[in-house]
Amino acid sequence: MSIASTTIYPAWLPSLFVISPWTEQTFEDLYAIFKKDFLDNPANYCGQRVWLFPEKERAKEVIFWHLVERENKELGGRVADHRRAERLPWARPMLDNLTDCHIMHWDYEEGDKTIKTYIWLKDFDYLIVLKRMPDISRRLITSFYIEYPNKRRDLERKYKQAI
Repeated sequence: MSIASTTIYPAWLPSLFVISPWTEQTFEDLYAIFKKDFLDNPANYCGQRVWLFPEKERAKEVIFWHLVERENKELGGRVADHRRAERLPWARPMLDNLTDCHIMHWDYEEGDKTIKTYIWLKDFDYLIVLKRMPDISRRLITSFYIEYPNKRRDLERKYKQAI
């Protein structure tokens, strides 16, 4: 599924970040969005703090790389993910607009007993994943564009089994 031309964007949803061409400056521009949305003005989920580990890699928080890159097993590392990166401006507004009809969000207990919070902008195939901590705060884990029907089916199954 891709963003259909007939789909109406919610008024609160910003435009995609334009990536053309991809340069080292692209990372800096994306980092400015990340810094504004998550470092300078911490987010919350249903009134509970959303936090992130402060550890850095390549001079930026590790979580930043999980929001703009994907694992590439063939290359043995992370590589830029254009679809993830161009949607980075959506992450914070999604957290700020959880009651909007376009957003589905729920907690799900994974097989390893961790509880993850899924925030899905279903019509636009974008997902944010948080880890629910024992104090009920949430830790930002990742966000990504959903490319494959089997991932959508898996999310729908998890939604039906929400805790």
